[in-house]
Amino acid sequence: MGSKLENVKLASAVDVVIMAAGKGTRMKSKLPKVLHLLAGRALLKHVVDTAAALLARQVTIITGHGAMEVEAALASPTDSTALFDINFVRQEPQLGTGHALQQAVPVLRDDGIVVVLSGDVPLIAADTLQQLINACGGTQLALLTIDFADPTGYGRIVRQGEQVQAIVEHKDASEAQRAIKEIYSGIMAVPAKLLKAWLARLDNKNSQGEYYLTDIVKFAVADGVPVVAHKIGDALQVAGINSPVQLAELERAFQMRQAVQLMEQGVRLADPARLDVRGQLVCAQDVSIDVNCVFEGAVTLGEGVKIGANCVISNATIDAGAVIHPFTHIEGGKPGTKDAIEVGAGALIGPFARLRPGAKLGPEVHIGNFVEVKNSTLARGAKANHLAYLGDATVGERVNYGAGSITANYDGAFKHRTVIEADVHIGSNCVLIAPLTVGAGGTVGGGSTLTKDTAPGALSVARGKQVSIANWKRPAK
Repeated sequence: MGSKLENVKLASAVDVVIMAAGKGTRMKSKLPKVLHLLAGRALLKHVVDTAAALLARQVTIITGHGAMEVEAALASPTDSTALFDINFVRQEPQLGTGHALQQAVPVLRDDGIVVVLSGDVPLIAADTLQQLINACGGTQLALLTIDFADPTGYGRIVRQGEQVQAIVEHKDASEAQRAIKEIYSGIMAVPAKLLKAWLARLDNKNSQGEYYLTDIVKFAVADGVPVVAHKIGDALQVAGINSPVQLAELERAFQMRQAVQLMEQGVRLADPARLDVRGQLVCAQDVSIDVNCVFEGAVTLGEGVKIGANCVISNATIDAGAVIHPFTHIEGGKPGTKDAIEVGAGALIGPFARLRPGAKLGPEVHIGNFVEVKNSTLARGAKANHLAYLGDATVGERVNYGAGSITANYDGAFKHRTVIEADVHIGSNCVLIAPLTVGAGGTVGGGSTLTKDTAPGALSVARGKQVSIANWKRPAK
């Protein structure tokens, strides 16, 4: 989406204001409403990322309830927030939307177009906002509107011909006005200099005793400034969240939209209603995904990858032909770092396997049931098929790592590395105490605990001598 906007040149810079001061009483939560998650990201973070896609010059966030939590959530720079200046202003007490915007006046520059967004309306699209900005053109007040079959509770758009004359809040509307289906979404684009002058003229002479931002429409009309409406038909973009029920409904609608996009690209989904993408999922041709899978962070699936049911995959690249069997948990670290996970072409993972940050698996590697791999590299054809742990290990080609075996990589203070060279066979129930190197082609007998390096090709056995006592009687009560 952002790529469409990279070459757009505006006569005026864009300054985004996000209203995020509300208490969100109906959420019935101590967490500020704008910090509840949709598709794995805070509602407010969705809106901030959209501002970044707009190439905003600055973003001003109006906080109030839970201000410290909201401000802390955006205090650490991210890829999106690094693109613009970010300001926080507080609205205390909360006396309406107009009062909220008044708090932002000191940080708004006169030469910009102000785009007003809501922190609880997370799915507004950058290209829709760009069209709204174009409608504003630096000289007009532009409102984003939509027709609702049931407009109860929303401000109505009152027109004279094509020109907007007013926005009337539902509680202040007459019966005739309440019959109007076109509503104001809460999103506008307005020249900053005009906005500041209009905000200074607001009063609270209405049934709620609040300062309505929507009253600036009548000021614009009185001043001869054209008020234009950019109407859209996509209700998902302007859907606000006020309760857990609405949050869940929007989550499913958003996930279905992502599922449809994937299927249109050729991805086979066993059931599009049972998919959760909480980040970015990129799929090559002929990928298939079974039910109840969750994708987080940045995940790339190569050609012909098959994902079994009930898998959770985050921050991973899975190459062509790999199969991830059901109930596998892949939890990579931040994309672009050593902790991101790589799964090679034709690898077989799971079921019930766990790949932790730093797992790098080569082509045709097999990781079976109840095997955990962390910060380890496995070369082509290596196998750990059952009930095993590989941590801080470098494993060579064609290694067979036995059931119940572990690398003891932690001495209580420091991590140490285990090197298992090519063509080694590790028997069942072995403990490899790092730092340790098992030489190429070697064999480690089952039940061994190794503390020293082994020579290439050697058989290494380190276990207590078996003792059998004939005719031994168990203790009895």
